[in-house]
Amino acid sequence: MDDLNAVRAQEYAKVYEELLAAAARLDMLRRLEGGSIDAHATAAMHGLRFAATILWPTVPNTPPPGYRQDSERLLQLAANWREAALELGEFVPPHPALQLVCPSEPDGECPTGKGR
Repeated sequence: MDDLNAVRAQEYAKVYEELLAAAARLDMLRRLEGGSIDAHATAAMHGLRFAATILWPTVPNTPPPGYRQDSERLLQLAANWREAALELGEFVPPHPALQLVCPSEPDGECPTGKGR
């Protein structure tokens, strides 16, 4: 049983380090030219940070992650950035304005304002 616990602890430690490393890479990649932020990379980064925060208590003798590890906050950040990345909720892009046209008119404009 001790061997199983030791193996589990080692594997948790590996996964924890991999999660932190992947989150750090995404943190670097999410910053685009011109100061804008890539929503896809940011959502993934917050998701990985959340996963690392959840796993951290199971990894013995490991310092906490190098960011604020409030799991509720991280989950909310991941959800917000997910909406931005997938263009949901308040991030839905505006629909283009519709213009009525009359194919029978030379300029395509409908004189009555009523198109087909």
